[in-house]
Amino acid sequence: MNHPTLCTTCDLQLFHELAERTVELRASDLHLTAGSLPHYRIDSELVTWSEPRIAGDWLEQWAHELMTEPQRELFRRRMTVDLAYTTPNGHRFRVNVFRERGRTAMALRYLDNRFHTVSELNLPDDVSALAEFRDGLVVITGPTGSGKTTTLAALIHQINLSRACHIITIEDPVEYLHSHHMGLVRQRELYTDVPTFAEAVRAALREDPDVLLVGEMRDVETMRAAITAAETGHLVFTSLHTGDVVGVIDRIISVFPAQEQASVRDQLSRVLRAVMSQRLVRCRSGSGRVPVVEILRVNTAVANLIRTGEPHQIYSVLQTSAHDGMRLLEQSLAELVAAGWIGRHEAYQVARDPNILECRLAALS
Repeated sequence: MNHPTLCTTCDLQLFHELAERTVELRASDLHLTAGSLPHYRIDSELVTWSEPRIAGDWLEQWAHELMTEPQRELFRRRMTVDLAYTTPNGHRFRVNVFRERGRTAMALRYLDNRFHTVSELNLPDDVSALAEFRDGLVVITGPTGSGKTTTLAALIHQINLSRACHIITIEDPVEYLHSHHMGLVRQRELYTDVPTFAEAVRAALREDPDVLLVGEMRDVETMRAAITAAETGHLVFTSLHTGDVVGVIDRIISVFPAQEQASVRDQLSRVLRAVMSQRLVRCRSGSGRVPVVEILRVNTAVANLIRTGEPHQIYSVLQTSAHDGMRLLEQSLAELVAAGWIGRHEAYQVARDPNILECRLAALS
């Protein structure tokens, strides 16, 4: 394998070369820390590269040159900021700049800007159906690095190809660049085009949208705006960092003041269409990772449990509602084991209920 020759200056050329090496190594992430060697994440494993040792003043200069003035001001106040970066060769990255032991550090996530279909992402067909809703709220959840952004981009692209509609995305930063197909797509970036997610959603409602993508619901104001948008007849896609599909419901309701939670439960029972939980599990072959998903679709039974404040009972509905397009985590794991994608050990490590997984495996054997 031929590797880029690294220069020894601290200008952006070295930064470009480090980023390009990420693509060459087929790594998902690049970590740059003052005084340390570059670290690349390849197939979920962190690999230390042999050169160069990163100087702190290089990182300071790179960060300054990559950021806009509003982003620099945000970084001064919050000591962390996300931004988009494109190499001279056209490879795109999401960059998180942050402070570590009083010095600047960076984490870069490579963005494969090619749009993939649901099947190409090794996701079940039930995921594709999430793009068929005409209104309401659809939430994708999972840990950091689980592919939520890629799945959302695939769903938006699917709508863009098949529906004459106005799509507005609000992201931090913009990661996948959408062209106009059947749909008209407008993409707005936090701190470049809009000040906050919540304000951007409220403004978008005056811009005649059919579909909204809210990159992440980070606070109560963004959640309130997203629910209102869904309630007024728009289709809203968004993401949250929670453990599973039921955790999304608890998380949304819990961030609101106590006096509002009953009304929010009622709103959510009416506007929530589906929640999908996603995580990546290392393949049995040792190379690559495969997504494991759980899908909750809000039917009458689920809506009633949300409204009455009994979301813990939703798990029992999940187990018996495959005919409604729902998918239990253990079912996804069992299918991946049966297809040879992952081993039984990995499946049991991820399963919420080992007994259910055992039953699903037995049914498929």
